[in-house]
Amino acid sequence: MHSEIHKGTWLILMAAFVSSGCAAAQEVTVMSSNGFAASYKLIAPVFETASGAHLKSIWGPSMGPSPASIPTRLANEEYADVVIMASTELDALAKKGLVVEGSQVALARSRIGMAVRAGAPVPDIGSISSFRKTLLNAKSIAYSSSASGVYLSTELFRRMGIESEVAAKSREIVTEPVGEVVARGEVEIGFQQMSELRPINGITIVGPIPDELQKITLFAAGVVAKSHNKKAAQSLIRFLASSSACNAMEQTGLEPIACLHKRQ
Repeated sequence: MHSEIHKGTWLILMAAFVSSGCAAAQEVTVMSSNGFAASYKLIAPVFETASGAHLKSIWGPSMGPSPASIPTRLANEEYADVVIMASTELDALAKKGLVVEGSQVALARSRIGMAVRAGAPVPDIGSISSFRKTLLNAKSIAYSSSASGVYLSTELFRRMGIESEVAAKSREIVTEPVGEVVARGEVEIGFQQMSELRPINGITIVGPIPDELQKITLFAAGVVAKSHNKKAAQSLIRFLASSSACNAMEQTGLEPIACLHKRQ
């Protein structure tokens, strides 16, 4: 795992952590969107090794009324030091006083992807017209209850003029990754962030939806207002936002903000 992140940054991170006054072996609780989970799982062990801190991880959607969603958890006073989620929702939490205003740091961009069950025919989604045809021909469609699914169900289908045609055959998936439902053959096609589709076995990722219709989600991190470990939280966020984490993010389907300029 550590090979995913430049090892030369470990001592730099350790120095920053110690100089900030953070005690070794303290626990930092992180609530993260599932869209950032694959990257986080690669990056977290490096931070733990370098800092001596232990990261306690909690997963949940960036939005929605479910008890597992990050906004609901914080509103119910569930404890966390850092939250990683869609930037629009993070900013909303800062306005409510649940996240420290000004602590928000952009981490990575994410695109919406489409998947089919492994072995199934791979439809054409390379253009708007072919993508529209694929949606109309599909027997069943699934999307998440978070940012990508909200966009598809409330904006994209209507924008494409097919809202009524796909409504009856579409399902919102709340309790598990959309890819798992596709892999079991319960739906023909499924949509979620590319970073959430990649870890799932038993599916074929057709690709991101057409650029003209794409909705980029910006993942960002912030310090929770009621955190008891704000300096440690800031150290973690600095590392997540550094160029040292770029490789792990790219491998999991995200576009790291720290290294975007190098790729352009």
